[in-house]
Amino acid sequence: MIDPAVRPVVWMLCGAFLFATMSALTHALGTRCDWLVVALVRAAIMFCATGLTAWLSGVRLVVWDPPTLWMRSLAGSFSLVCNFFALTRLPVADALTLNNSYPLWIVMLAWWQLRQRPTAADLLSVLAGTVGVILVQQPHLSSGNNLAALVALTSSFATAVAMLGLHRLKDIDPRAVVTHFAGVASLVALTWLCLRGGLKAVTWQPGTTTVLMLLGVGATGTVGQVFLTKAYASGPPARVAVIGLSQVAFALGFDVLLWSRPLTPATLLGFALVLTPAAWILSRSARRPHAERSGQ
Repeated sequence: MIDPAVRPVVWMLCGAFLFATMSALTHALGTRCDWLVVALVRAAIMFCATGLTAWLSGVRLVVWDPPTLWMRSLAGSFSLVCNFFALTRLPVADALTLNNSYPLWIVMLAWWQLRQRPTAADLLSVLAGTVGVILVQQPHLSSGNNLAALVALTSSFATAVAMLGLHRLKDIDPRAVVTHFAGVASLVALTWLCLRGGLKAVTWQPGTTTVLMLLGVGATGTVGQVFLTKAYASGPPARVAVIGLSQVAFALGFDVLLWSRPLTPATLLGFALVLTPAAWILSRSARRPHAERSGQ
């Protein structure tokens, strides 16, 4: 038996590994299949799985109201498709590191939208994260992949917007929120694909391997989402989110083992400057509710 206090850690580590695996499969599919097809398969499988689970559990699904739900789903959908574009063009760890810089964006958005003035430590974290982003992005600027790096940063910004939207959806069952997001993401990816001319206009290498890899993206992403949901439901959300950053370490392992990626000191420093402030911001937000309850 796993200690109940340890279960959220185990579930989040499993979820982080599965998300890293999904990202590695997506990167490998970059030469076999159009990134929009991969994103569509990921979103559609998640929609079917979460929708069926919610229906069997008797969860009331929502479609039109409240408007904040649409803001969360549209922002999350934009983040999803941008992330898949970046994953097919950047090393897995780089794409995930840039995407996981969203806590830095949340600090700035909270200042602008919620009038929560950042502390000096918050601003220092944002500055350190910005330097880290430059170090991670530098090799791609010289290799012509700067667009993919900018898209990954755009994905992290959209994730921050989606996270702020989640804060206002406390009265809706999380399974209904995820189902709505997955459905909207499927429609966004499908519409984008149709505007580009449909399946006839995309690159595609048909074959059993490609199909199995696509199914692997959907399966690992969906099961990873289940582990993530269980972790958030049973542990302090912000502390669990810090553990979720371990997906970058798993992704780095895939980069080295599968693609023989050389790691430079500058790149490793960039990872640290992005992830350490992000982890600090998340862990600090976990301590705030405890301090409030303690009257501190």
